[in-house]
Amino acid sequence: MHSLAMLVLLGANAPAAEAPNDVDPAIRRALEYLHRAQETDGAWSAAGSKSAAITALSVMAFMSAGHVPGEGKYGTSIEKGIRWVLGQQRPNGVISTQDGYLMYHHGICTLMLAEVAGMTDGKLGEEVRKKLEKAIEVVLQAQRANGEHEGGWRYMIDKTDGDISVAGWQILSLRAAKNLGCDVPPEAIDRAIGYVKRCWDPTTGAFNYYPRYRPSVACTGTGILSLEIAGKQEHRSTMVLKAGDQLLKDAPKWGGPRFFYSVYYCSQATFQIGGTHWKEYRPLLHKALLPYQAKDGSWLGVNGEDRVYGQNYGTAMSVLALTVEYRFLPIYQSGEDREEEMRK
Repeated sequence: MHSLAMLVLLGANAPAAEAPNDVDPAIRRALEYLHRAQETDGAWSAAGSKSAAITALSVMAFMSAGHVPGEGKYGTSIEKGIRWVLGQQRPNGVISTQDGYLMYHHGICTLMLAEVAGMTDGKLGEEVRKKLEKAIEVVLQAQRANGEHEGGWRYMIDKTDGDISVAGWQILSLRAAKNLGCDVPPEAIDRAIGYVKRCWDPTTGAFNYYPRYRPSVACTGTGILSLEIAGKQEHRSTMVLKAGDQLLKDAPKWGGPRFFYSVYYCSQATFQIGGTHWKEYRPLLHKALLPYQAKDGSWLGVNGEDRVYGQNYGTAMSVLALTVEYRFLPIYQSGEDREEEMRK
């Protein structure tokens, strides 16, 4: 590679000379980057192609910072992103632009639509709710009915395998849709939680990629979050607290495996646990992210998927991790927040 090109790539990953001490300016700069990076048709790209999942994540990044469709500085951008994702839904209800990772895309997009539906009315709101209902049908259809992976999901709709990573997005989407009032059978969530629990390793407290397979930081964050949002009976359970302790031992480090994916789930997980877990994780998150934001407001991963999927992915996931405590997205609210909201 030409030396100048190499310097450009390294510069995107090097710590900024004057990293912000406050998270708010970093988020504002990141949203400005995403605003500039949006395609004219409303999409955001990853790995050189327009992506339903990355567009959905980008839309949620704006909303997680308090921006809403059709209003304010980024209202048009958000609405264009939503409409582009709606346009990717197929006649069978699937929303995906990458068949090899179909249920990843579908789960992320379904979660986004469920979050949008609570913030949008009028013609757009009606279209979102209509397409959300079809998307939820796909999630329910794709849930594994029996065997070792009963209650789980994986890349494709009509297979029998499963993993906690894909399952996490489906659980989030089902819970968000249920909070909205969509018809989500309680047994579907119960079976999903059963699958998540079978992925737990009681020896380490971590969660495995699938039952009896190897654990990871990202899977542990996913497992905690899935249990925490399932209902108050799981809040701060023995399983959750032991897994949370493990996350604090595996502090986030820039350039670590699946870094953006890990900090997204682990920030939400520790925030849901609350108490000392969030208090201790929060500064670790800021230390791992803020110094590495590029001057243009973006984050670009060091290696693997973080690098391949590019700046839009890294930036959207970083914003979602940093804004968890803002609690603008309903799915970000803690169990206590949700209970208080229901009493109003």
